[in-house]
Amino acid sequence: MAALNLNALFFNHEISFCKVYNVESKDQLEKLFVSNRISFFVEWQQQRLWERFLGSSGSGKNVFTIHINEADSGLARNLVEGIESVQIASA
Repeated sequence: MAALNLNALFFNHEISFCKVYNVESKDQLEKLFVSNRISFFVEWQQQRLWERFLGSSGSGKNVFTIHINEADSGLARNLVEGIESVQIASA
């Protein structure tokens, strides 16, 4: 059996790619990533405890963090350009 050469491959190099601030933009981004074969993970950020109890002005606001593989970051940056409510993480 031949040995696997993993030197040129990215394996488990997940990065926090961007934050999305509304559900519509998240859905649009998911469709773009799926159609371009970019694997991703969506992390929903819950409100902080005191925001839930005090009902701060940011209540009801959804924030999602999108994680992707580092190898796909160049293509993903091009796809995300122009989508509202998306903030790309600084490299």
